[in-house]
Amino acid sequence: MGLYDRDYGRDDGRWQPGIHLGGARTLTTNLVLLTAGIYLLQIFTNGWVTSLFSLHGNALAQPWRIFEFLTYGFLHDPGHFPHILFNMFGLWMFGRTVESRYGRREYLAFYLYAIVFAGGAWYAAEFFANKTQMPIQMLGASGGLSAVLILFALNFPRQKIYILGLFPIPAWAFAIFFIGHDFFEALNRTSNVAVTAHLGGALFAYLYFRNGWKLEQWLPQGWSLPRPRSRTSLHIHKPTDHDSETEQRVDEILKKIQTEGQDSLTWRERRTLEKASKEYRKKH
Repeated sequence: MGLYDRDYGRDDGRWQPGIHLGGARTLTTNLVLLTAGIYLLQIFTNGWVTSLFSLHGNALAQPWRIFEFLTYGFLHDPGHFPHILFNMFGLWMFGRTVESRYGRREYLAFYLYAIVFAGGAWYAAEFFANKTQMPIQMLGASGGLSAVLILFALNFPRQKIYILGLFPIPAWAFAIFFIGHDFFEALNRTSNVAVTAHLGGALFAYLYFRNGWKLEQWLPQGWSLPRPRSRTSLHIHKPTDHDSETEQRVDEILKKIQTEGQDSLTWRERRTLEKASKEYRKKH
């Protein structure tokens, strides 16, 4: 298949090999924006939304409050801005890659079920630690974020993650450190952070990856966050025809993406892909 036979315009939300330039706003970005909007609502309602939708340690004593096992994951501490800042930054950093790997709808199902599973892990840990349901509450996207981070590491274990933007370590090492830190704190109960929710999210990601689950079938049909219209995504697929100099250059760029990732591209290499796209559209 030659350069100009490639499917540049496909935009079905599924992961495709190669580089994706442009396209509609990702679901991950929509989740970040939604969570930020809810955070503002928490602030302006003076704690009412926070109290109503947090996950309480005695929620099962009132079964109609079962919704709390999901809604807590979209709330954050209104008095501690770094809580939402770091969670949403992490979700945006890792979630976009996971979303491109699994597709928009499957990724949404994974994130929502991870939140529920992480909440259940926290609830069970508190119950067994205290031998009773407790009038305490938990909130935050950390459980869902932990699941996304671990799933990222399982899919891309050698991908470099830069600590403080300076020190590169492979994703697998970062995941081990992340889990080890939370496991130590869970054993010693030395923190008021809900680390058992983090561990629950991590366990859910492992089970999901290990068993090859498909969760989108359990979402209501057509259920997804709004997807605004935007320009068509540019998908460059690996060619097999090397007749032209342009095609050979695209081959080299695609091999670089495969081994080093999209972020390794130079400005000139990105321009080469954009030029190839324009030539294709003129011919079609």
